[in-house]
Amino acid sequence: MRFLFLILALSFKLSYAQQPPLVITVQNQSDLLRENEIVEISWSKILARCPKIDTANFKVLNAATDAEIPYQLEMQGHPVRQLLLQVSLAPKEVLKLNIVAGKPKPITPKTYGRYVPERKDDFAWENDKVAFRLYGKALEGTPDDAQGLDIWAKRTEKLIVNKWYKSGDYHTDHGDGLDYYAVGMTLGAGDIAPFADGKIVYPKHYRQYQVLDNGPLRSSFMLDFDAVNVAGKMVRLRKKYTLDAGSRLNKVEVSLLENEDQKQEMVVGLVTVKQPGGKKYMNAKEGISYYWQKTDPKNGTIGVAALVARSFEKVFESEGQILNKLTLASQKPIVYYNGGVWDKQGEIKTEQEWLNYLRDFKQKLTKPLKVKLK
Repeated sequence: MRFLFLILALSFKLSYAQQPPLVITVQNQSDLLRENEIVEISWSKILARCPKIDTANFKVLNAATDAEIPYQLEMQGHPVRQLLLQVSLAPKEVLKLNIVAGKPKPITPKTYGRYVPERKDDFAWENDKVAFRLYGKALEGTPDDAQGLDIWAKRTEKLIVNKWYKSGDYHTDHGDGLDYYAVGMTLGAGDIAPFADGKIVYPKHYRQYQVLDNGPLRSSFMLDFDAVNVAGKMVRLRKKYTLDAGSRLNKVEVSLLENEDQKQEMVVGLVTVKQPGGKKYMNAKEGISYYWQKTDPKNGTIGVAALVARSFEKVFESEGQILNKLTLASQKPIVYYNGGVWDKQGEIKTEQEWLNYLRDFKQKLTKPLKVKLK
């Protein structure tokens, strides 16, 4: 019986290896350089064309050069949902890739996130450009309590979350960056909260988390919050964060956890009061807001931003923050993007370069890379 099993397994591998390669065509329809961008391909579509593919034994090759293309099988907490590829294309370039049998080269992880029980229930995550954290239940009521999204100023492509928490000394720059962004009782670098009667209604810190995927090219997780009383009605939120390698912005999907028909006004906030004197950009129609902080003589400048694919309903200032209004409805999540940059990281050093990055990011959302299989 064991011999028969080995024969069948070997014949399966041989039949898979003898299949013609599955060809993926990726086209850049824009005039932008698409550098180290993550492309999503439905795994069900790949299975339809290559039903015998072995998830542990395939490579993605550049058809012209045979160079390996980094990839990740995205699970979203379930069996494989998507194949993620990291590719670079010049304006209008068409790239042809082959999926072939073979053991892929190991990939150095470029994204990572985890629950941090040793630091009062933080949830922290990062990629090769930026790092963030949101606060957990154990921080509530302490002298250090804070509300919104914290951004860490890192200047290394290495992953530093574990290193910094282990040292406990991440408020001083020892060569790879530091945490000096001031959040306090605000929405920080682009968190979102209900808004009613002219006030932000801050929920308590997250109560449950679920890691969906954790690198090497994309990390994603969900945070659930307890219900909060908003003008007499109970609002319970779920936030799903996704961060890709190479990106300075998170994709954030916010949904209501109650089933009944409900609508709730929400605001995405960028704190200004903690670092006064910076430069503000607020354009509801364009769907871009940012705050470029006043330069600190020692630590430099952090820029933060909020962005949507279309438009914000309204952008205004209140409670020492730029507030970007969106409406959340049952069964219809809000999708927006938040994140930031540190000028000492060296790639984006000025306010104008930050605006250019955000406009290019938005153009990439509206003109995604086009993918075909054959």
